Amino acid sequence: MPLLSCTGSTNSQPGTYQGIPVRPHVDKDLIDSWIRLDANGHVTILTGKQELGQGIRTTLLQMAAEELDVPFEICHIINGDTGQTANEGYTAGSNSVEGSGKAIRQAAAEARLYLLTLAANAWNENISNLSVQNGIIKSKSNQAISYWELLAGKNLEGKITGNAILKKYQEHQLVGKPIARDDIKNLVRGKAHFVQDLRIDGMVHARVLHPPSYGAKLITNDFSEVSMLEGVLKVVRNGSFLAVIATREYQAVKAWMVLKATCEWETPQIKVSQASLFEDMKAKSMSPETIEDSADISKNLKIASKKLIQEYHRPYHMHASTGPSCAVAQWKAGNLTVWSPSQGVYPLQNSLSDLFGLDKEKIRCIGIPGSGCYGHNGADDVSAEAALIAREFPEKPVRLQWMREDEHQWEPYGSAMVIQLEAGLNPEGKIIAWDTNLFSDTHSTRPNGNGGHYVSARHLKKPFEFKKGGFSGGSYRNAIPLYTIPSKRLLLHNYDGPLRTSALRGLGAYGNIFALESFIDELASAAEIDPIEFRIQNLDDDRAKAVLQSVAEKTNWNTAQNAENKGFGVAFAKYKNSASYFAVVAEVSIDKSSKTFKLEKLTGVIDSGQCINPDGLKNQTEGGMIQSASWTLLEKVDFDEHGVLSTDWNSYPILRAKEVPVVEVHIINRPELPPLGAGEAAQGPVSAAIANAVFNGTGTRVRELPISAEKVDWNNVS
Repeated sequence: MPLLSCTGSTNSQPGTYQGIPVRPHVDKDLIDSWIRLDANGHVTILTGKQELGQGIRTTLLQMAAEELDVPFEICHIINGDTGQTANEGYTAGSNSVEGSGKAIRQAAAEARLYLLTLAANAWNENISNLSVQNGIIKSKSNQAISYWELLAGKNLEGKITGNAILKKYQEHQLVGKPIARDDIKNLVRGKAHFVQDLRIDGMVHARVLHPPSYGAKLITNDFSEVSMLEGVLKVVRNGSFLAVIATREYQAVKAWMVLKATCEWETPQIKVSQASLFEDMKAKSMSPETIEDSADISKNLKIASKKLIQEYHRPYHMHASTGPSCAVAQWKAGNLTVWSPSQGVYPLQNSLSDLFGLDKEKIRCIGIPGSGCYGHNGADDVSAEAALIAREFPEKPVRLQWMREDEHQWEPYGSAMVIQLEAGLNPEGKIIAWDTNLFSDTHSTRPNGNGGHYVSARHLKKPFEFKKGGFSGGSYRNAIPLYTIPSKRLLLHNYDGPLRTSALRGLGAYGNIFALESFIDELASAAEIDPIEFRIQNLDDDRAKAVLQSVAEKTNWNTAQNAENKGFGVAFAKYKNSASYFAVVAEVSIDKSSKTFKLEKLTGVIDSGQCINPDGLKNQTEGGMIQSASWTLLEKVDFDEHGVLSTDWNSYPILRAKEVPVVEVHIINRPELPPLGAGEAAQGPVSAAIANAVFNGTGTRVRELPISAEKVDWNNVS
């Protein structure tokens, strides 16, 4: 968290431009819902998408400023506020630039057309005789007026008609440029940015004591010792939901520690052991759901000249957010305001409405970035809990921050997965059949209107029912190969597992691509064909081939593999089979004497269509590559019958700075094509590339994540 926490400021808020009045969003078809010009010569962009560190604030501003023909420096943005912005659902699935970017770009073009039309009518000119530069409209007869003079304080009242023509890419002045992100500058300077930094006058602090494990019931009734501690304002209990409110944050922490030491719980045991998890998934999954099926798959597998069958395992992974989840809530005059890092302020509003039985119009959710907040981590839970606590202490803003063990134990994890693959080759090395059996828990339990999806709502005296649902959504993401294969079958086996799960970056794509691209390497080996050449000859998509050819060139693939004590692996995917293309080569060094290996370098090539901001695209891709390396080499949620054991950074290690490999990203820019989602493109391919590199360097094929030196058969290393 920035150094703001050391300043002692009593009223510090992450910077948001205040030049426009707050007014509710009315209609997505109004230009004013996306673009607003104020009397002081500034432009404000409104988006329902959240800034999660992916840089969309800068990217969306570039797109808007480009179409409006205004300087980038006068543009501001408001992200995710039910009191102002459109409902764009969740910021998820690498869809912000594709979705919100498209809407904002069109709205900006419509705004420009609307303003040009006003000027043309005022001057009795043909609109084709007008031009715009830096927000100033000029005619061929040297008349000139700025957008702001033309509006004279009025709103942009036009509608989005679809008639405004977007600029041709050859005309772009801002799109495609590596414009620096102000949010990064502010972070380096220690300015308020995260919800953790938020300070409001009169704010009090809270801590919640979660149960020791799933299903535990609180049996302690006497909290007098805690109530008498200095600064404690109130102990809140509702069923097994327990929290404390104090004047200062450390007073709340000390009270939490006393509560933890003195409270007793009735705790049921987790019935599935970690050692038997993958077997349990196969034995106790529901009847398979057919996602794709080819009638001739059995025949093609039977006639294949070579067949291969393998099984791959992914453990539970956690978000492991760097800053424990935090939110601020305030009940005032029967209305609720929540400052939240949620990925979806409107779904949060809907769910809080259900939780409290309150009209949505009385709930305002204001999105503020959270430190290390992405996917469905603890952000929504902490927002609901802050509101539950604030209801017991009305009028005052209540700041709730989780403890580290809360974050690790109670967030929803990315599901464990079992992927069984079978494929057949013809004599030329072409894949003629591909059969997948996929076992997974749900990857989506976001609280979109259902209060029971908040974990603490299930602990209340009158508990809310949790309906898991959403099994297939995301489980089979990227499970169907993009490769040209005549016969494909995918059966999904849904599994109701022992740990809480939901959306982790990429959902099922990470596990599916790990298995798929590891298996492709095994098929290439069986066919005795170079792994990159094997992929290219089984692909018809020219853009897919291009990223593979490019990464081979960037890494000197044909000669690099001659290096001694090295291993090289490649992998590829088109995220969701509809977003960015990404190919990556992993390089590992092998130390036979110490029986260890080290990930030395990752080289990636990404094609995201039109690149709006190359620095932003590289940042996103580099971050995804490093995070995937951490998942692949180190991360696994440990648990036993008493609960989750991975409660801190020692029991859940992540990649440390000194362990981060050299990361290199190259962009294939296609400005003539629409931009594609890129935020989650790297995770899956990196995992398989590392597995393939370890195999290349040691001869051991590791099919169960994480890939550790202990899983290598060092006796077989030549």
